[in-house]
Amino acid sequence: MIFSLDVRRARKGDCLLLHFGTKDDPGLVMIDGGPGQVYGPHLKPRIKEIRKARRLKDEEPLDVDLLMVSHVDDDHIHGILDLTRELIEADMARQPPMLQVLSFWHNSFDDIIGHKPEELTSSAKNHFGEAAVSGNGEISEDARLAVEENASEDDPEVINSSLKVLASIEQGYRLRINAERLEFSLNPEFDGKLIIAQEGQDSIDMGKGLTFKVAGPMLPELEALRRKHDEWLRDLKAKGKSPPEALAAYVDKSVPNLSSIVLLAEVEGARMLLTGDARGDRILKGLQLVGLLDPGEDSTIEVDLVKVPHHGSANNLDRDFFARIIAKHYVFSGDGEHGNPEREALEMLFDDRGDEPFTVHLTYPIKEIDEGRKKDWENEQGKEIKKRERKKTQAEKDKVEVRENWSPKKHSLAAFFDERGLAGGQEIRIVDAKKPHLIDLLDPLKF
Repeated sequence: MIFSLDVRRARKGDCLLLHFGTKDDPGLVMIDGGPGQVYGPHLKPRIKEIRKARRLKDEEPLDVDLLMVSHVDDDHIHGILDLTRELIEADMARQPPMLQVLSFWHNSFDDIIGHKPEELTSSAKNHFGEAAVSGNGEISEDARLAVEENASEDDPEVINSSLKVLASIEQGYRLRINAERLEFSLNPEFDGKLIIAQEGQDSIDMGKGLTFKVAGPMLPELEALRRKHDEWLRDLKAKGKSPPEALAAYVDKSVPNLSSIVLLAEVEGARMLLTGDARGDRILKGLQLVGLLDPGEDSTIEVDLVKVPHHGSANNLDRDFFARIIAKHYVFSGDGEHGNPEREALEMLFDDRGDEPFTVHLTYPIKEIDEGRKKDWENEQGKEIKKRERKKTQAEKDKVEVRENWSPKKHSLAAFFDERGLAGGQEIRIVDAKKPHLIDLLDPLKF
């Protein structure tokens, strides 16, 4: 049996392919498509290689058993939007499709919240301008700073994550329209409803030996997210509270990426934990909810592979995450933008696992990641300095923390690995832009 994760370079995002089944009856799952400039150079060429390996004729589409968007965020959804647009263009030109999607999993943010996209974004646009929530997953620097000013106690990454989700609402809506145009079957294993983790829920048989167990998102948290969003909409309409103030109240550590789908995939006893951008503590709670992790702070689960959540952001990981979820392979996606993968996250992993054997998979060379992380560090430092300068009194200025200057020795991944060293059986593997990066858990994939 085949059970392999095919990791693509995806800049700051995720782009994964899951191969399963047998050589004579292969299966394929596509999970996320990265941000812009990922589909063309990284995902589409790999699709063509898979078509060639399966000896498909030009008029034969590649069967994709499942296309999944883990959550609404530009660095996960943009490449899938590019793919669906291309499929629609091929259909309009009466050309054979490159692939056909048999099942499509997607929790659109408007379905989760229960509002139409225009209702969700119109107030923010009215205040911040069209560019603030432009439908391309980007939000203006002015909008971000305005919210940060009113949410001084929240970590900038938490604020940025919340704003990114809001900025991607229209992308999720457009993807839903594209999927309907292409007649994708939406969440068929859930009767077309939201994909959520529920106590007592059975594993889902995807055929060809693959099963999924959904461990997130959880219903109570989606309901809390709905309430928080309704409060935000009410605050936007109330007199005396500006959109930045209302949005700052909306920004909360329970908000970012709560809707991210978390799956345990299994074939013949081999297991992968696919986490999207979910928070580490929520992943642990979800695993407990569905019976994959026993209650108690010392309980553990062993899997063969973990896609580390949120590109290795330390803010998304509890100190015990790697001690409780034990794997042979850890996939960190990210090119250094937004500081990810963070050195602190890797420190957590190596501290928790010690000298035990495991492999770390990075989607870019360490030098490139550090260059991106240094640039992000200095950019955030500059914003902190400006924020302090805008304060009127010295007492207010003193409350604004400004990070120290970037130090390769203290902050770079390269220095960490040089100082730490690798124990026997530990390995660092880098995704090559020019050839497939396959993590084979059962029979090796030959293409």
